[in-house]
Amino acid sequence: MKPPIEDNAALLMGIEADAHDEEQRVIREAEQQAAEKRKYARKKADALLEEARQRGRRQADTILRRAASAADLEAKRRVMGFRAQAVQDILDRAERKLQAMIDRPEYPSILRRWITEAAIGLDVDAAEVSASQAERALITDDLLAQAAAEVAARTGQQVSLRLSEGRPLSFQGVILTAASGRIAFNNQVKTRMSRNEREIRRLVYTALFTDNPQEQP
Repeated sequence: MKPPIEDNAALLMGIEADAHDEEQRVIREAEQQAAEKRKYARKKADALLEEARQRGRRQADTILRRAASAADLEAKRRVMGFRAQAVQDILDRAERKLQAMIDRPEYPSILRRWITEAAIGLDVDAAEVSASQAERALITDDLLAQAAAEVAARTGQQVSLRLSEGRPLSFQGVILTAASGRIAFNNQVKTRMSRNEREIRRLVYTALFTDNPQEQP
């Protein structure tokens, strides 16, 4: 039988060995957990960093798209403004050209055509023709008779036309008023331009800004 002292020493050595083993096991587990946490933290950090990069790229792309869209819109706005101004300039020049034609020999035929159009549009048996002071001098009884004949030839309707005794118009062109005075047809230059503005602008736009005559604005 071993002495008690030797038994105690062996017991202490066994406990110390077990404690050392347990200590090593705890250290290994702690190191393993620490490594896993570091790995997870790196993955999390990488994911967050990539997300930030993606978000930054998306924000940058959004900013670029918005900037490009704004630039395109501004360019289109400028082009449309230029085209609208170009068309308006042509309309203004056309109006000035018509104004300058009053003294030309072919102008009475233009007046006759406007009177005919207005008479057809008014569609009455009798009408008075109003015009500016300069144009009144060109509207003779013979011109009115020719206009009435054209109305009859085109519509089959007889119309009596005479020059109004009222105040001359301020603007170029003619206004026909029914004998009853209740209805009128305005065929002044400004009104004609306004009435046909869409078609005039389409024709001018096609002539100026398209290579294909069939292309429309």
